[in-house]
Amino acid sequence: MKNIYIGCLVFMAAAVVSCKKPYNPQIISSDNHYLVVEGVINSGNDSTVINLSKTVKLSESVTSLLVSDGTVTVEGEQGGVYTLQSEGGGRYDIGPMNLDATKKYRLHIKTSDNKEYASDYVAVKPTPPIDSIGFTPKGSYLQIYANTHDASNNTRYYRWDYAETWRFHAKFQSSYIVDNGAVRLRKGNEGIYYCYANDKSSNVVLSSSEKLSQDVIFQAPINTISSDAEKLELRYSILLKQYALTKEGYQFWENLKKNTEQLGSIFDAQPSQLQGNIHCISNPAEPVIGYISVTNPQSKRIFIDKSQLPISWIEKYPYDCGPPDSAFFSHPKTGVNDVQSYIIEGGGLPVAAIYGLFSIIGYTFSSEQCADCTIRGRVQKPSFWIDN
Repeated sequence: MKNIYIGCLVFMAAAVVSCKKPYNPQIISSDNHYLVVEGVINSGNDSTVINLSKTVKLSESVTSLLVSDGTVTVEGEQGGVYTLQSEGGGRYDIGPMNLDATKKYRLHIKTSDNKEYASDYVAVKPTPPIDSIGFTPKGSYLQIYANTHDASNNTRYYRWDYAETWRFHAKFQSSYIVDNGAVRLRKGNEGIYYCYANDKSSNVVLSSSEKLSQDVIFQAPINTISSDAEKLELRYSILLKQYALTKEGYQFWENLKKNTEQLGSIFDAQPSQLQGNIHCISNPAEPVIGYISVTNPQSKRIFIDKSQLPISWIEKYPYDCGPPDSAFFSHPKTGVNDVQSYIIEGGGLPVAAIYGLFSIIGYTFSSEQCADCTIRGRVQKPSFWIDN
């Protein structure tokens, strides 16, 4: 989960004071950077991806410490070792391992400073398919939810994360481009009006059917999107991943959610020590942040079109854009070549041509923020994208 180490550090570094007494975890006074392990061991026919980083103090200038020079393996309790490849940026991965569902497995890590870490051996916990993903407009936001079930009543504990992708456009369409000191029409492959952007979930999404007679999850809230968000401007897609958890794994993620998302007042949940299933073999007293599960994650994608949402919902452009300005080759009052000053040399993006009696006498122009979608997205269509 993105930025898990930031939430963990806030929990460890801040003394939370209530009406009764302050809560001061022992690790607050330490200057060490503790290992953060993110990911699951994929027992099915997809890749296993593990991300390693270290916690940072709020007073430090860096926001993350990535661990890219370690050795990461998946080990079977009854034999078998699978080595993950370091891809840089703290990411380690391996292709499908198709693990034996009747065996137990653990993650083993060795860092460049010769410290060793290992998770507990964990049994494979199969994940049932996602039945459906739905959405419901509610007042000023869109609620996205998931439905799933396990007919064998063996799952009970669920976690989800997701990746979002959306198509959007700039405020103004720049039909012209500056090329070799002159303004010309854009070619078909030079458009910067329509783009695609993406994001990943940063919150903990959980649900449990523990107290139900049937292992059914109905309309579990996954994500909310403001009605004026640019994500809903044209077409939006969400790729949802579902993970089965053990009861212990569920409790870890539930504590993490409380410590990172539900603190702030005396009425909120009080912080608690995160007890994962990963340990430092070299120094058993050293904390490690993370919980390793062994499962076959399930995924499903849906698309949502603007036409499926309330007509009254109007997106808010992220920048303050006034009407395009005008630039002339010879300004009517001053005679100055504004096109040269404001567009060719000044960096303004030409939007449309201004015509005189027989020819183009200038261009309207705007800023990159208002006429170039590539400053926050890509024009290339994702491989999975399906147009409506």
